[in-house]
Amino acid sequence: MKRFAGFLLAVTLAATPAAATLKVGDAAPDFTADAALGGKPFTFKLADALKKGPVVVYFYPKAFTTGCSLEAHAFAEAMPQFTALGASVIGVSHDDLATLKDFSTRDCASAFPVASDGDGHIIKAYDATLPLVSMSSRTSYLVAPDGHVIAEYSDLDYSQHVDTMLAALKTWRAAHP
Repeated sequence: MKRFAGFLLAVTLAATPAAATLKVGDAAPDFTADAALGGKPFTFKLADALKKGPVVVYFYPKAFTTGCSLEAHAFAEAMPQFTALGASVIGVSHDDLATLKDFSTRDCASAFPVASDGDGHIIKAYDATLPLVSMSSRTSYLVAPDGHVIAEYSDLDYSQHVDTMLAALKTWRAAHP
């Protein structure tokens, strides 16, 4: 039965287009969420993170699934580049905090935090929902310190999210040294 459920999830995700509806220039919804970094829980506040620089807010369907693990590894490997450009990263999913404590160390390599959005209010506010299932889409936003969306990218294939966000950040940083 578990295998069938996994198969059904994979088919649903593959057949469902990911489409962000927040656009460049839109105000990014502020949020506070329970999060984990390096296995340690804390409260993440977007407004506080934005005081330090741009923030990549990326949504992913489920911790420890193949694409989500690969995406987390990719963001972790790119964190020195994000940090050098003055940006931070937060991953957001429906997963509970206990799961994210483990995910933050194993797949995120303790390089960036992941936040729990159990009731989906953040995912809905960012229009990062997958139809027919209670999961987020794979959607990334780059949010400027003023709280507006600089870039958005939505694709269930994880492979271009990091590069797309880095390219947008480099372009923004060139205009905002």
